[in-house]
Amino acid sequence: MRPRAQEVVVETPGSQSSLHRANLERVVRAVRLAGSLTQAEIARTTGLSAATVSNIVRELKDGGTVDVTPTSSGGRRARSVSLSGDAGIVIGVDFGHTHLRVAVGNLAHQVLAEEAEPLDVDASSSQGFDRAEQLVSRLIEATGVDRSKVAGVGLGVPGPIDVESGTLGSTAILPGWTGTRPAEELRGRLGVPVHVDNDANLGALGEMVWGSGRGVRDLAYIKVASGVGAGLVISGKIYRGPGGTAGEIGHITLDESGPVCRCGNRGCLETFAAARYVLPLLQPSHGIDLTMEGIVRLARDGDPGCRRVIADVGRHIGSGVANLCNLLNPSRVVLGGDLAEAGELVLGPIRESVGRYAIPSAARQLSVLPGALGGRAEVLGALALALSEMGDSTLLDGTATGSLTAVGSAFT
Repeated sequence: MRPRAQEVVVETPGSQSSLHRANLERVVRAVRLAGSLTQAEIARTTGLSAATVSNIVRELKDGGTVDVTPTSSGGRRARSVSLSGDAGIVIGVDFGHTHLRVAVGNLAHQVLAEEAEPLDVDASSSQGFDRAEQLVSRLIEATGVDRSKVAGVGLGVPGPIDVESGTLGSTAILPGWTGTRPAEELRGRLGVPVHVDNDANLGALGEMVWGSGRGVRDLAYIKVASGVGAGLVISGKIYRGPGGTAGEIGHITLDESGPVCRCGNRGCLETFAAARYVLPLLQPSHGIDLTMEGIVRLARDGDPGCRRVIADVGRHIGSGVANLCNLLNPSRVVLGGDLAEAGELVLGPIRESVGRYAIPSAARQLSVLPGALGGRAEVLGALALALSEMGDSTLLDGTATGSLTAVGSAFT
């Protein structure tokens, strides 16, 4: 007797099962975008009926994908829905001029562990990645989370990343790293997906999701440290450009007869604002150990020389911001790095230059704010980058790997 052929069920795009799957993913995506939502908010966000949302949330809760907790909304009892903290973890790694910072977070947007340690600027990339591997392992062990739960890693580096090859471009901040492939290097050590971006873009992502850029779809994050860079957000998304070098605001020319920049041109914004050009102005009177953090502290205490230098730097930055306003017309500029701690001592001069050099209509629409996340902006942005590369479908299948479009609740 001939054996009966095995029945194969083909799921067509219009089938009831595929529609249900699409609705499940829609709810998961909505919760992920907002961090947490009530069921009524999910219905408004997704366009699904209240009854459908209620059934889907119950199914997701039973499957361990979401947690549901009692809350109130408009004075009425409600249920808050968020992704389960047990669904997986992500890791953020931020390499800076003098530091390495690592954070471990879960899918409920909680930081489980975070640590920073000094980094020798002259250390090789291999030494840096060895340190990162050790710190990641130590923090995972400290959280007590199963290492198999790691969904991915977001990695920040202080230089441009070629979008096609993943190669780190020329960087004077970590000179020994030029030409390396950071994501590939760290992926080989950790054995999980690693997604890399420059530190300014990650700062923009961190501030956009959890800091001073929340609710804004067009902004520029200006990071002033050993160099000057910008992370650009256009229509709610990081704009990197076809080669990954968008946002190099530090190389806008301010004075063609000015100091020679590391890029080979004269009078770039960086030569008037970056730490290695600013510090020598004050070290003769304040000592060779002076740092940008020290200048800001002295300026806030009333030191006239430090206040003058910070004001000058602010006016130069404002000239660069005015150029951005004329080209991209962002609604907000967020200042990061140590300089942001100077508050109005630097923000006032920035606004002054923007008012002088930007198109009036663009200047009127612009707000200039200090970053809210401080030195954590980049590592939180790295966590967000890792989360942004996860997928709804794989979470529903009980794993924590794939592509998430956005996240939005506060890490604590």
